[in-house]
Amino acid sequence: MILGIDTSLGTSVAVVERDGVIRAEASSPDPLGHAEVIGLLLEAVLTEAAFGPVGATSAATEVELTHVAAGMGPGPFTGLRVGIAAARAFALGRDIPVVAVPSHDAAALSVLLSDPFASVPRFAVVTDARRREFAYSVYDGLDDDGLPRCVAGPALAPRDEVDDRLRELGAERHDVGTVSAAMTALVAARAVAAGRRLADGAPLYLRAPDVTMPSGPKRVGT
Repeated sequence: MILGIDTSLGTSVAVVERDGVIRAEASSPDPLGHAEVIGLLLEAVLTEAAFGPVGATSAATEVELTHVAAGMGPGPFTGLRVGIAAARAFALGRDIPVVAVPSHDAAALSVLLSDPFASVPRFAVVTDARRREFAYSVYDGLDDDGLPRCVAGPALAPRDEVDDRLRELGAERHDVGTVSAAMTALVAARAVAAGRRLADGAPLYLRAPDVTMPSGPKRVGT
């Protein structure tokens, strides 16, 4: 089983079996309260997952996790930092690996699986990057490993320019307000099964943080 954590927009936590069966999922849409809710959501999903897949009523059993899937963004600095730190701390405590997952890949998989019998044209996952900008990634179906095929991005675009950029890329716009941790875990499961690494350990901020380290000692007047 895989524990999924994504805090690129709101906060979402889920436990998913390797074949995609969702054991438990809980989320908060608050884009600012990641640190306040992450612990409560982890406790809730681990408790619920012990009773089997969603809707099951069997007796509680131990949840045997093999990986932690961490959504790496793009997203705001503080939110991503909370989720990635929680994923790493949990994995360290359980001595299991962390699988880094681009958050847009998880959102794209949700779009592609919404109707498995439909042919989804090229589309873009678009998320609010604040400061009057959007983050976008363009996808063109699933590859042979069942993972979303990213053909452009992630990248930033001003709000009044993003539609023109997507039009140039031939992509239909899909605005996303939340990223499902269950989809994050499912992307991780498919990547692990295929022996693939989708992202490194660096968060996808797409812009420099507001606070930077000083380049030298501060000058003090006399």
